[in-house]
Amino acid sequence: MEGSNIGKIIGDRIRLLRTEKGLSIEELAFKAGIDNSHLGKLERGKRNASLVVIEKIAVALEVSFEELFRGILPLNTDKDTITFSLIINKVATLNIQEQKEVLAIVNSLFHLMKKPDAFS
Repeated sequence: MEGSNIGKIIGDRIRLLRTEKGLSIEELAFKAGIDNSHLGKLERGKRNASLVVIEKIAVALEVSFEELFRGILPLNTDKDTITFSLIINKVATLNIQEQKEVLAIVNSLFHLMKKPDAFS
């Protein structure tokens, strides 16, 4: 069964937290008591996790549900929120100074993209 967009966003968040903690897929799967291949599919958004599995992963990562779901936006059928949520996931792993640097880069890109002949 193919996962949903929210599954891809949650999977990306799990991968970011796992790598931030220096854990391999195998190590996290072992700590969470789940199969390695299942965890890999969850991280790639190929499978949706049950709440029980999400709880096991959060405990194994030593994070609260709040931390696990930080930056995950509700799906909006009018917009592509998956891209925005993936960006937020990545930026949330940075320290405050790095986040400010990313913001400065985004602001520069935004201004460039709004100029009439910026990329022509």
